[in-house]
Amino acid sequence: MNCEVRFQEIYGREAEGVAFAPYRVCPIGAHSDHNLGKITGFAINKGIHIAYSVKNNGIVEMSSLQFAKRAQWHIREIGNKTGDWADYLRGATWALSRAHTLSVGLCGVIEGSLPIGGLSSSAAVVLAFLAALCRVNRIELTPRELIDIAYDGEKNYVGVNIGTLDQSCEVLGKKDHLLYLDCRDDSYELIPTAPSMRPYQIAVFFSGLEHSLAGSKYNMRVDELRAGVYALQAFSGMEYGKFDQANARDVAWDVYQTYKDRLPEPWRKRCEHWYTEFRRVEAGAEAWRRGDLEEYGRLSFESGWSSIHNWESGAPEQIRLYEIMRETDGIYGGRFSGAGFRGCCVALIDPGRADEIRVAVERKYLTSFPEMKGRYSFHLCESADGVRA
Repeated sequence: MNCEVRFQEIYGREAEGVAFAPYRVCPIGAHSDHNLGKITGFAINKGIHIAYSVKNNGIVEMSSLQFAKRAQWHIREIGNKTGDWADYLRGATWALSRAHTLSVGLCGVIEGSLPIGGLSSSAAVVLAFLAALCRVNRIELTPRELIDIAYDGEKNYVGVNIGTLDQSCEVLGKKDHLLYLDCRDDSYELIPTAPSMRPYQIAVFFSGLEHSLAGSKYNMRVDELRAGVYALQAFSGMEYGKFDQANARDVAWDVYQTYKDRLPEPWRKRCEHWYTEFRRVEAGAEAWRRGDLEEYGRLSFESGWSSIHNWESGAPEQIRLYEIMRETDGIYGGRFSGAGFRGCCVALIDPGRADEIRVAVERKYLTSFPEMKGRYSFHLCESADGVRA
């Protein structure tokens, strides 16, 4: 791997280890986890590799093949975020040090195997880094602890109003299984691919637009949903506490149906997406369990439609990619991936038609956005196991 080569160039020796965290895709369950909903998703066989070695002086020194600036901090003097690419790693160090005593640092080189944007590269970077930092400090975390510490760093240090979808898929994922997760109590099921299911591969259509969750409208959309939930609680006479404690999961579908017309339009739309997505996830899990790939794909397309019209996300490039996917034979279903303001679209496709899908989608997309030539890309992936150090 290139990160191992670069590590040897920088430090004049081989890395002691290589950590890997997969990217994730979430065909159904978008914009749901932060309000304790349900999700379905996969870890995929593309992700983040970190070649690393211990630094006994407590310094963390990280380089990236995608960013020029090297970042440094001490395990006990992390400081505040600086706005650069390494804030997620500082946040991970901060969160791990709150739960465990760190005795050594590390030096490492990060390599991503796909373009940034829409596959939760931030969570994958955090998890791969945590796996390496735990290994050199001889800390053993349970899967739940790893998820919680990664979540803590991204939410409470970096400041993104995320749920646990990304971390859960990238830690709990298992090859040839669909993760079905309830974000209220963290219970989950790994549903195996049924023997009767038609063959599929996971396609990633990268729009050419990179994105940052913290810099997008992601936090605003979450606040709008929470505002709608807060109002529903008041309209219905429910007890409620602080604004940031309001969760859609605590307000029943029937309550939403009764009072939704009293909500301001943006709040109603955010709630409409959340409540209908919750039902789509449940239906999608059942479809996967019985091997009905066509129905699961249909629900994924429906999820994408709701993201455009109810969650009101999607750059024009992403929306066009989604439209092209819907009209392309051999694509069972798909939607935006990630926060849905830039980045990529993902789809479940017929492997036997992968080449014609690649050609057809690229031709139509670059006809609409010729300036993306050389930046747009197509990638075929498989489901995979979760993080490893």
